[in-house]
Amino acid sequence: MPYLTKQFKFCAAHKYWNNKWDYDKNYKVFGEDVRIHGHNYVLDVTVTGEINSDSGFVCDLQEIKTIVSKDVINVLDHCQIDKDVEWFKDKQPSTENLVLFIWEQISSKIKKPTKLYKIKLRETPTIFTEYFGPKVNAD
Repeated sequence: MPYLTKQFKFCAAHKYWNNKWDYDKNYKVFGEDVRIHGHNYVLDVTVTGEINSDSGFVCDLQEIKTIVSKDVINVLDHCQIDKDVEWFKDKQPSTENLVLFIWEQISSKIKKPTKLYKIKLRETPTIFTEYFGPKVNAD
């Protein structure tokens, strides 16, 4: 099956802080990231499915763009993630948590038979996280 990836970009700020810890512990774990700082994120959304024999496409790419724009980009772009997005109220705004959030926002909205395959979020040129969805138990 082919895999189709659409790339999106957004800018957002965040800071890392754990209220259970004092400043020294926060600084030891998070370093300078205890201060508000921003990133130019690059988001890759990868879907898979059978190729439609009429269109030649795996999916309607416009639908994917609409879903991601409405439910991810419009929520995260130019916000302070840890303050402005309720989902992060008790979570660190890490790329690890961001890919979980993004998956939750869009996976159920992608029309079958197309299936969300992977979320890849690049925070810096050297840091990115990939997520292939929740693990399903075979039991």
